[in-house]
Amino acid sequence: MQLQAITVPPKSGLPAEGVLVILHGWGANAQDVLGLANFIHLPDVQMIFPDAPFEHPQVPGGRMWYNFTADFNFQSTPGFQPRPDISTSREQLSDFLKTLADQTGVPLSRTILGGFSQGGAMTLDVGLHLPLAGLMVLSGYLHAPLQPQTHPFPPVLMVHGRLDAVVPLTAAHQARDSLQALGVNLQYQEFDMGHEIQIPVLKQMQKFVEDVLIGD
Repeated sequence: MQLQAITVPPKSGLPAEGVLVILHGWGANAQDVLGLANFIHLPDVQMIFPDAPFEHPQVPGGRMWYNFTADFNFQSTPGFQPRPDISTSREQLSDFLKTLADQTGVPLSRTILGGFSQGGAMTLDVGLHLPLAGLMVLSGYLHAPLQPQTHPFPPVLMVHGRLDAVVPLTAAHQARDSLQALGVNLQYQEFDMGHEIQIPVLKQMQKFVEDVLIGD
């Protein structure tokens, strides 16, 4: 199986100078985050919005990277145990990203991966192990404690709402602390918002992509 995705070509009409991949959250789909393309002004960047591989059991048209148990709680769950659905999504997302260069003509070194909520968790899960230009984690979290690796980690932007009632701020702090402990080049910022993407977050995303892809 291969991930299906919506692609938005560069608004300049010229060949892409960079690629931005955005992953949706639990119960959403590619259409749900497609609207971000209208708020981020990156005329030379191709934007790609994949659908997660699994249908959501309760949301018609919704997708998920994996399901949550009925009693799941970020405060009491000691991490995510190895599971077939997470492994499947990890493998399919990794394969999807590794084949992007052949489709877009843009190498991974000029590709940024980002995601919201569960998509943010998948961004860290997969993106930290690939030679990407950068990662953006929006209201996300870690699946498990991070391990050192021999090759450099890509720079990471993490944004979280202080009023987030879905993914608690403590989960963001755990991810932040784990990334910092490994020496990851991390930009971390909190806003007075809930589980959402507000205009200030879009501005942070825009600046991060510009700094990583245009400022080099």
